[in-house]
Formats: sequence, structure tokens, C-alpha cells
Amino acid sequence: MIKTQPRVDGDRLWRSLMELARIGATPKGGVARLALTDLDREARDWVIARAAKMDMAVTIDRIGNIFMRRPGRDARRPAVMSGSHIDTQPTGGKFDGNYGVLAALEVVRTLNEHAIETDAPVEVAVWTNEEGSRFVPVMMGSGVFCGAFGLDSAYAARDVGGRSVRDELERIGYLGDETPGLHPLACYFEAHIEQGPVLEDAATVIGVVDGALGLRWYDCTVTGMEAHAGSTPMTARRDALAAATRVMHEVVALGNRNAPHGRGTVGYVSVFPNSRNVIPGEVRFSIDLRHASAEALDRMDGQLRAFIDRLRRESGLTIDVQQVAHYPACPFDPGCVGVVRRTAERLGYSHMNVTSGAGHDAIYVARIAPAAMIFVPCKEGISHNEIEDADPAHLEAGANVLLHCVLEQAGVASATQPIRS
Repeated sequence: MIKTQPRVDGDRLWRSLMELARIGATPKGGVARLALTDLDREARDWVIARAAKMDMAVTIDRIGNIFMRRPGRDARRPAVMSGSHIDTQPTGGKFDGNYGVLAALEVVRTLNEHAIETDAPVEVAVWTNEEGSRFVPVMMGSGVFCGAFGLDSAYAARDVGGRSVRDELERIGYLGDETPGLHPLACYFEAHIEQGPVLEDAATVIGVVDGALGLRWYDCTVTGMEAHAGSTPMTARRDALAAATRVMHEVVALGNRNAPHGRGTVGYVSVFPNSRNVIPGEVRFSIDLRHASAEALDRMDGQLRAFIDRLRRESGLTIDVQQVAHYPACPFDPGCVGVVRRTAERLGYSHMNVTSGAGHDAIYVARIAPAAMIFVPCKEGISHNEIEDADPAHLEAGANVLLHCVLEQAGVASATQPIRS
């Protein structure tokens, strides 16, 4: 039995984050460490070296996911797993993904220092290509692991230079031999910065993540006819941009009409011929709809399509909309979510329920095992940016919640008096 509540070493966690951030550091204080580059290999080697110092066994699967295992009393039991990713955006920060991996390693180090033997093994995962900034799809490693898409299709993905995932895995030495998914786990917890402003605005330390928004992505093309901007009367125009902007406005309105979890975004626009005095003849743009409820997301999809049908009839223009991605809304396991909430309460941290608007590896892992996430605030809600920042005390708090979630789920076989409180 543990006689006092163990705590992680927050200063040590912070130092490890700053050390990892040196690999791929940018002049503006961020990190550029894209998946399967030489910098990614260096970071992977660095993480594995830390695990080796803790006597953790390391396995790598065929998509390059890394699993670092601390044995439990009963080796037959599936592991309690935690982790995240260490690849970044081209202009990424020090904490996105990296915090989840290093907080999980800090949990293992704390267990070792307190000589705590768990009943079940404890594992730390590093998932391949979560960001998707070099190779598509995003969350590739966890997606292959959980059967969301096939290994061969992931291998075939290529970057802008034509290099394939499989070739790059082999080149950097991380083409493992374990079949993805043949790695039993009891449950999964992922610590992460929020990547949004909700927790900071509410002055709350721990976000108890009850699920993640589902999304639908579309490519939309409006086709009209180019014509002279001065010579063509307004009534005679086939203006593709005029129609496209009506669709764009409806996308934003859909998000607002489905508050608080509705989202509607147009992030990419291409106008042809993009000339000052030519009426646009074609406009291509992206549509991103999100919601925490599958029913609401389906309703938003139906309303979008109905609006476009009406606009086709009114304008006489060709409007083509193709769905290119659909990720269902992901409710996390109520039992694991409850563990996070109870742990935050027991440790005395302010907490609130939040729903993740971003994609995370936990979303895929939740398809095959009970899963939950622990959010901590990030400064001004900024992420995917070199100025991404977080309070060391908040990072320590999240790691402490993670520690006790892992302990509750893995079970304590034996423990000695802690080295430190």
C-alpha cells in the first residue's frame, strides 16, 4: 500500500520538455520536427534512451509506433498505456504531443523512485505521424494500430518530395517488426495541452475530456464564367465567387446555429483567374464542419447540402461538393473519464468537463480500448505555433493526475515509503 500520495517532479518534467525542444528548435522558440525526418529519428532515439535508463523494454511496430514497457507483477495482464506523439508542425511548439510522452515517462520514473510495483504493466507509447504535416492521413500510427486504415495504404503515402512512409521508416531505422494492433492494452490515458482558450478563460487547471468533436471535410467547387468586370452588367453575370461566398457564409452560420459544440470553417480558397478586373469563373474552397454529437453533425451535413441545392437552382451555376473525410464524434469511456475527474478532485485541482475540438491519438485508441484525456491550459489558447506556451505548474498538475489515473487502473501490488513527497 502507498502510505503517502506520490507526486511527479515538476521541475524535472519541465527540464525534459526543454531538452527535447532543442531537437528541431526554431529561431522563434518553437520546434520544427516533421515525422520520419532525421530530426524525428534523433528525438525518437532521445526518448528511447531515457526509457532505457528506467529499464523499460522497447518494441516498435511496422508503422513505427514505439512502446516502452515497465513490467507489472502479472505479466499476463494487458498494459495500462499512456503517451502521445513527438512529431510537430513546421512551425510547432514545445508542448503539443511532447508533453503527453514526457509526462508518461515522468510517471514511470516516479513509480521507480517510490519502488511501486503495479499489478499490470505500464507502457508509454509514441505514435507515428500524428500531425500529418508531412504525410497524410493525420494520426497515422494510432490509426493503423487501431485498424482505421490499412498498413499498405499508410506505407504508400508520400510527401511533397515523393518519399514514401515505408521508405522513410526504413531510412531512419524505425521500420519495426511487430504487427500493428497485436499489442494488448487495458486502457489508455493521454495528457495534452488544451490547444484552445477554454481552461485559461475559466482559470481552471485540469480539463476532464469527455470526448472529441466529429468532423466532416469537403472540397467545394463553384463554376461560373469569366467576364469583364466593367462591361458585364450585374444581371448578366455568372459570378462564381458571389455564389461561393454565400456557401462560405452558410458554413460559418451552421457553426453558430449549432453552439456550443458546432464549428464551421472555410480555411482554403482558390479563385480563378484571380484577376482584379475579371469576374471569377471558378472558385475552389474547403469546408470543415465539426460537432460533438453525431446526430448534430449529420444534421449540419444535411443543412449544408440543402442550402447548396437551393443555391444551384437560384444561381444556375454548377456547385460540386465532395466529402473527403469523416471522423465520427468520439465519446471517451465514462469509466476512464470518471477516473480523471475523481483524481483531479482528490488531488485538489480545479477541473471542468471539456470537449476536444482537435484530433488526438486517443480518438483512435478509443476504438479498441477504454480511453480518456487530461487537458491542461496553454497560454492564450495558442497551439500549432512557435509561441505555444504553458505554465510549468499546470504541466506538473496534469502529470500528477496522470500518475494517479495510471495507479488506479494498473493496481498497486507493493510499495515502499516514498523517497520524496
